[in-house]
Amino acid sequence: MANVAIIGATGYGGVELIRLLQNHPEVRLAFLSSESYAGKRISDVYPHLAGVEAVLHKLDPAAVGECDFALLALPAGKSMEVVPKLLQSGTRVVDVGPDFRLRDPGLYPRWYQLDHSQPQLLKEAVLSVPELHRERIKAARLAAAPGCYTTAALLALAPLVADGLIDPADIIADGKTGISGAGRTALKLPYHHPEANEDATAYAVGGHRHMPEMVQELQALTDAEVRVTFTPHLVPMTRGILLTAYLKPLPNVTPDDLRASCERRYANEAFVRVLPDGQWPHTKWTAGTNSCFLGVGWDEASGRAIVVAALDNLGKGMAGQMVQCLNLMLGVDETTALRVPAAYP
Repeated sequence: MANVAIIGATGYGGVELIRLLQNHPEVRLAFLSSESYAGKRISDVYPHLAGVEAVLHKLDPAAVGECDFALLALPAGKSMEVVPKLLQSGTRVVDVGPDFRLRDPGLYPRWYQLDHSQPQLLKEAVLSVPELHRERIKAARLAAAPGCYTTAALLALAPLVADGLIDPADIIADGKTGISGAGRTALKLPYHHPEANEDATAYAVGGHRHMPEMVQELQALTDAEVRVTFTPHLVPMTRGILLTAYLKPLPNVTPDDLRASCERRYANEAFVRVLPDGQWPHTKWTAGTNSCFLGVGWDEASGRAIVVAALDNLGKGMAGQMVQCLNLMLGVDETTALRVPAAYP
């Protein structure tokens, strides 16, 4: 039985981690941290977690360092303050914040307006999409879970880039997310129900923080230059990511080649399903799960390939993927505590 700490336990990601892990047969929730609710029981803050009687504490690296694993769901710049202490104590870390996703420390001032204080750890950290980096995650001390948009983009595009079927310098990705993607503590007026309901808008146009993660990981799959145009949109749903990628197939590549590449790559994956020809994914199919659905098609008029990915931004895009990584690091079946159907409708 592994002792696990959740740091940032009262944000949306932390609460989802608790929901998934409370019945995990190989895990004991040994330490839950919250700066806002220290001293309260988690079930008092979130009554839907009745039965989880753990008391919340302020972050104490010494106490967390007594745990086998720490799962961090903190804002940008916060993980790098505590992770070195945890690694030194022997605690293995899965971090869903951005602090260890980018290998180049020079990118942090541009994309996160901060200088990286632990650049030596960036080379060690494994950007953790299990379907792409399974063996490295198993041995990692520090797993850096990617952003929700990044996860959708990599699952949709990695097979086609790795197999040399598309022009990696001509990738256009259109993403849509539910309001929970903004997090709980940082919600601003545009995310409140009266402002967001019956409204859709693009944001971070030409400069979303997940784009360099996409380029970094896709570049590792090809010698050709990777360029991604990515535009995210906020839509009035609670949770979910729908990402549509428009791609330029290389000469002599057929629609069957694209579909075969994705089907071959994910044939034995528990959480990624390539849909039959002509069927397209819905975000509702993924709610509360660690699943990702992929649709693969072709636009005859433009000659572009189209791949659509749907996942839950709090599931496969966040907490579910963290648990999948934790399972790999524990050496147990990676589907443990994650084989749950979507809440439907």
